[in-house]
Amino acid sequence: MPRKSPFHIELSLDEFTELTRRATKYTLPYFEVVRAKMILMAAEGMDNDQIATCLDTRREVVSQWRKRFFKERMAGLEERARPGRPRVFPPEIAVEIKALACELPATLGLPLSRLSVADVARHAQRSGVVARISDSTVWRWLHEDAIRPWQHRCWIFPRDPHFQIKAGRILDLYERRWQGQSLREDEFVISTDEKTSIQARLRIHPSLPTGPGQTMRVEHEYARGGAWAYLAALDVHRAKVFGRCEATTGIAPFERLVVQVMSQPPYNTARRVFWVMDNGSSHRGATSVHRLTQAHPRLVPVHGPVHASWLNQIEIYFSIVQRKVLTPNDFPCLQALAERLANFERYYESIAHPFEWKFTGPTSMP
Repeated sequence: MPRKSPFHIELSLDEFTELTRRATKYTLPYFEVVRAKMILMAAEGMDNDQIATCLDTRREVVSQWRKRFFKERMAGLEERARPGRPRVFPPEIAVEIKALACELPATLGLPLSRLSVADVARHAQRSGVVARISDSTVWRWLHEDAIRPWQHRCWIFPRDPHFQIKAGRILDLYERRWQGQSLREDEFVISTDEKTSIQARLRIHPSLPTGPGQTMRVEHEYARGGAWAYLAALDVHRAKVFGRCEATTGIAPFERLVVQVMSQPPYNTARRVFWVMDNGSSHRGATSVHRLTQAHPRLVPVHGPVHASWLNQIEIYFSIVQRKVLTPNDFPCLQALAERLANFERYYESIAHPFEWKFTGPTSMP
C-alpha cells in the first residue's frame, strides 16, 4: 500500500505561476522542468508513487524534492553545491560541442531533421568528443551563444536578377514617391493579392466559450463546408480594404476586384492608382499589364520581385485576417465565412491605421 507523505504541499498563486512556467518551458534544463512537475502533481494530491510513475523516476527522488520544497519552498528546488572537486571540461570541448550543434544532422550522419540538446550530447559521446556529458551542461554552453539547433525558420535567397530595381519601386511608393517625384494628393497606392482555399469548417458540436480557469473549446471533428478564394486590395496610405470571395482564383475574379476598386471614388477620378502585386498567374506578364491598363487607363501595375511577397503590405493584412477571423475556424456555412470576412473589413477600417513600414530606402537593399 502506498505510503502517504507527511509533507502536504499547498501552493501560493506566485508559486503556482512560477512552477507552471518552469514545467512548460522547453528551453529550461530538463531537471528543472521535472522538479516543477513533481511539486505541481504533489499540490494536486498525488502521492509519491503516482508521481514517480508519471515522470518515470524513483519514489525516493520524488520524496526528496517534495521534502525540500515543503521546508524551503522555491529555494529548495535550486541546485546545491556538491562535495568534491567540480567536473571541469577544457574550453576546447565546449567549442567542439558548439560546433556539433551548428552542423546539419545530415552532415553528422544522423537520420534527424533537427538536433535537440539530448541529440548533441548523445552524438558527442558516441563520436568520442567526451566520455560523458549531461544535457544540462550542453544546454548551458549553447545558451551562452544563443545556439538553438532545435529551432528553424524558412528562408529563400532572392533569385530575381532585377530584385533591387523592382523592390525599390515598391519601397518608393510606400514613401509616396514614383520615379523620383512625390505623389500628388489624387494619386493612390493599392496593395493586392489572393488568399486561396479558405475552408469553412462546420464543427460537429458548437464551440464552448471561455470561463474561469477554462479556455475556449472548439470541437475537433468537423464537416467541410466548401472553400473560398479571398481576393483583397489595401490602400496602403488610407488603411482602406476592398475584398471579395470567389469560388476560385483567375483572371476574371481578379479583374472583378479591380473593377470593384476602380469604379468608386476617389479612384475613379484619380490621376494614377498604383497597384502593387506579385507574379501570380492571374495578373503577371506583359499581357496582364496591357489588359489592365486598357480597361483602366488610370491604373499603373507594379510587379514585385519573384518570391518577395513580404514586400506586399496586403500580406500583413492577410496575417491579421488569419489570426483574428479564421482561427479557430468554426462556421455554420460557407456564406457565414464570406459575411465575416466582409464585416471584418469594415471593422478593421474603423480601428486601423496605415502600417508603420520600416524597410525603406535603397541603403537597406541586399
